[in-house]
This record gives sequence, structure tokens and C-alpha cells, in this order.
Amino acid sequence: MSNGTSVEEFILLGFPGTWHSQVSLVVVFALTYSLTVRGKASTIALMWMNSNLCTPMYFFLCNLFLLEIWYSMGVAPKDIGGMLGTSQTISFSVCILQLFFLLFLGSTECFLLSVMAYDCYLAICHHLRYSSIMRTVVSARLALSSWLVGFLSHLDAGFLTSRLTFCGPDVINHFLCDIDSCLALSCSDTWPMELVTFLVSIIVVVASCVLTLVSYVYVSSSMLRIQAHGRKKAFSICSAHLSVITIYGSTLLYVKPLAEILDLDKLVITFNTVITSLLNHFICTLRNKELKQALGWASQKK
Repeated sequence: MSNGTSVEEFILLGFPGTWHSQVSLVVVFALTYSLTVRGKASTIALMWMNSNLCTPMYFFLCNLFLLEIWYSMGVAPKDIGGMLGTSQTISFSVCILQLFFLLFLGSTECFLLSVMAYDCYLAICHHLRYSSIMRTVVSARLALSSWLVGFLSHLDAGFLTSRLTFCGPDVINHFLCDIDSCLALSCSDTWPMELVTFLVSIIVVVASCVLTLVSYVYVSSSMLRIQAHGRKKAFSICSAHLSVITIYGSTLLYVKPLAEILDLDKLVITFNTVITSLLNHFICTLRNKELKQALGWASQKK
């Protein structure tokens, strides 16, 4: 191959366990994957069809739901196939593509959540000028910038990984191709790749966290100065977003496991892929009055 590797495909070990445990995992993955994709796709369609939901907040929410659909589609089907024993191998090119795809979507989600926090800040702290500041073109540019920066931030990591040499073994102790698993199998010098990945991850996480934290510091100080009724309304605007950030952030705040205890890493990524995505959908839907009314209207129409 062009990168000098003798390995053309990898074997994904997936989750260890008995046949019965594998079947149980398949059922859980299949149900959550189906609920996530169908539920979020339906909600996106509802937002676009309902004129009352054509606002920047719901536009950003559509982007977040679309991202999480793609994230689930990039992980769950291959994982289910591996646990069923029908798709335990992955080609080198597809492995690199999946690795870059997951890094790109993860970074984009960080930036989208920061943009949503900034939108919440404008809606509460500058509510009289909100419509003039957060115009349609501005919200579109913010969403596009999140996708573009997320994509560009990991181009170097994807390229450097594709140039690594893999002499064997070809067994990945995971259910997907992640950066740590690929680096562990490489027989070439991985220091440049590790440095680039570390620096980009720090920049992405720190930048998005700072933007989100600053936005909510201003939101909190503004909420303390308004009356109880206005405070309740303001909290209802941000509550769903805060819950999403808390759940998403909890999957990032864990001690990176060593290679020999990689099963902890599998658990975290599984939670982030199937559970977090499903919880985000229910939180954003059930804690939003306008969205619940739109869902009720749509169900009555049927």
C-alpha cells in the first residue's frame, strides 16, 4: 500500500463475553440505535415543517440531532455486525475513514454546544436585541463554522494516521477504529501523531468549554437580577441545553485508561454513542414546551 503498511484489514474484537451476553448487547444497541435515528429524524422533520419552530435555537438543535444521527450510524451498525459475527473485519482505508469521521463529529459537537450556549446568552442577556443580532444568516454562519472547524481541525490527524506503518498484529481490542487503538498497533514512530492529536484535542475542548462557561456566567448573573417569573422563563430556555452539556461532558471527564484496561474506554464510547445520544433527544424534546406542543399537534393530525 502507499503508506508502506503490510496490513490491509483489521480484526475488531468488540466486547468480550458469552453468546448470551452478545445477544443482549445486540438487542440494546439495535433498540437504542433505532430509537435514536428514527426519533431524531422525525424531530428534525417536525422542526422544519412547523413555522413556530423556525428559530435559531431549533436550527442549532437540528444540527446537533443531525450530527448525532451520523455519529450513531458511523458506529452502531458495524458494532452490531461484529457482535453477530458477520462483520468483525474492517479494511485499512475504512478504518482510517471511521477514525477521522468520529474525531470530526466529536469536535463539531463541542463547537455546536458552544454556539448554543452563546445563543442562550443572547436570548437572555440581550433579549430586546436578540432578533436583530441572531439573524438567519448569522445562525447559518455559526452552524457552518462549527462543522467546518470540526472538519479542518482533524485533517492532519487523519492524514498522519494514514501514513503510519502497520506490520502486524492486526487485531484491534475495540468495536471501532479509534486513535489509541491504531497507534498501539503501528510499528512506526507515533510521536508526531500523538502530539498533533493531543494539541488539537486540548485546543478544541478548552476553546469550546471557555466559550460555554463564559456564556453561562453572564446568563447566571443576568438571571439573578430579574424577577422570579422572568427567571423561570429564562431557566426553561437553558435547562435542556445545560442537561445536554452535563451528560456530554460527563463522558469526557474520565481518566484515560491504559492499554491493558481498554474495556473502560469501550464502556465510555458505548455510553456516548448509544445512551447519551438517546438521552439528549428525550431531554431536548420533553423539557421544551414548544416542541412538546408541536409533537402533540403532529400526533393529533395523524
